Amino acid sequence: MALIQMSFKSRALLMQTSVNIILPMGTNRIDFEDTNDFTYEHKKFPILYLLHGATDDHSCWLRLSSIERYAEDKGIAVVMPNADMSAYSDMVHGHKYWTYISEELPQFLQAAFPISDKRKDTFVAGLSMGGYGAFKLALRHPDRFAAAASLSGALDLVGSLRKGERSLFDNVFGDPEKVDNSENDIFFLTKQLAESTGVKPHLFQACGTEDFLYEDNVKYKNYANELGVDLTYEEGPGGHEWAYWDRNIQRVLDWLPIESNKVVSVE
Repeated sequence: MALIQMSFKSRALLMQTSVNIILPMGTNRIDFEDTNDFTYEHKKFPILYLLHGATDDHSCWLRLSSIERYAEDKGIAVVMPNADMSAYSDMVHGHKYWTYISEELPQFLQAAFPISDKRKDTFVAGLSMGGYGAFKLALRHPDRFAAAASLSGALDLVGSLRKGERSLFDNVFGDPEKVDNSENDIFFLTKQLAESTGVKPHLFQACGTEDFLYEDNVKYKNYANELGVDLTYEEGPGGHEWAYWDRNIQRVLDWLPIESNKVVSVE
């Protein structure tokens, strides 16, 4: 695997931003019998956008989980962007992180790295705020994402905003009433998906039974099931913690519809 820690000036954000990228350019294990083999195949890799939580940044998946080792076994590229405390949205008072994550970053990556642009090779996952962002990306762009996964996701932000529980997102959404039944409302987007006749992403949801977001996750699971949405739901012991997310990102990678060594040779 190759680890790329990169900074570049985003046009959407109007500032420098950072992103970590894992590319499956070979194994980290040393084969002493092939020390003279320097051949690298020119291929395009499936991609997983992996989103951080509200109090983390783009470095936390690398620092606090074994995502690089897990991704190596699957032959998948992993992109971990920084999104600050944006809820992966164009902020009312702040930067346009939705535009950056959903539009600019994919175009930049496909121009700069051997990453597939095919829907069947494109996935997104995240934890907490990143779980919300992952579902929002897949639900708003089902034509671009084959699957999305939420771990301990903050999926009922609208309900929380109504209760005044998410004051840290005041700069993101502004008036909570404007979020209800909008493109920032996961429940609204899920209903739209269920009623759509177009392609639909596979959804995976997991939450620990001791997590403070557990009830919100059960609420979403029940709602999605009522609508007949293709949702795989799992729960088990665990809180809002990295031990749980490290275990379950392995489960996500096993669940993703990645074909064996899913790579596309460049013609």
